[in-house]
Amino acid sequence: MDSGARFGDLTLNEFEERLASAEPVPGGGSASAIAGSMAGSLLAMVSRLSTDRPKYAAYAATHGRALLVAEEARRRLLQLADDDARAYAAFVAARKMPRDTAHEQAAREAATRVAAREASEVPLAVARECAQIIDEVEAMAGRSNLNASSDLEVAARLAAAAARGAAANVMINLPMVGDEAFHGAAVVELTRLLEDVDRAVAEVAQQVASGNLRQPEAE
Repeated sequence: MDSGARFGDLTLNEFEERLASAEPVPGGGSASAIAGSMAGSLLAMVSRLSTDRPKYAAYAATHGRALLVAEEARRRLLQLADDDARAYAAFVAARKMPRDTAHEQAAREAATRVAAREASEVPLAVARECAQIIDEVEAMAGRSNLNASSDLEVAARLAAAAARGAAANVMINLPMVGDEAFHGAAVVELTRLLEDVDRAVAEVAQQVASGNLRQPEAE
C-alpha cells in the first residue's frame, strides 16, 4: 500500500482495480473490512430513514444508538482496511528477510512473529466491529422503517460475511505468531463471536420475513 494512501479516499472503481491486481495488498482482509463498513453504512441509512417518523417514535432510542454505533463502526472499519494492508505488507517484508546465517534466521523468525501477530490482531478487530454492527441490526429489526427492512437484512449478511472473512485471516496467521496463549484466546473468542453472529443473522432474517413491528427495547 502506498505510504499515506487511504482506501477510503479512493473511488469504488479505484479500490476494486487495486483489489483485482496482482499486488498482494489490498487482499481479503481489507475487502472484509470494506464489506463491514458498507454494512455499517446501511445500518446508518435505516436509522436515518426511521428517525422523526411518527409511526416509529417509540423506537427513537434504538435508532439513535444504532446510528452512533454504525457511524463509528464504519469509520473504524475503513481505517482497519488500511491497517490490514499495512500489516500484511509488513508480514511479506519479514518473510523476504535474508536467512543465510543463524543470526539472519533468528531475526527473520522474530520479525515474522511480530508481523503475524499484527496480521492477526487487525482482522480480529474487524470481526469484533462487524459483530457489534450485527448486534445493532438485530435490535433495529422490527423497530425501524419497515420499507427499509430488507436493507437491514443485507447489512446483517454483509457484516456476517465480513466477520467470517476476517476470522479466516486470523486463523491463517495465528500459527506463525508463536504465542500459544494468544492463539488459544483468539480461537475461543472467534468461535463465540461467529456463533453469536450466525444466531443474530438468523433472527434478523426471521424478523424481516415477518414484516411486523415488535415491542420497543426494555429501558
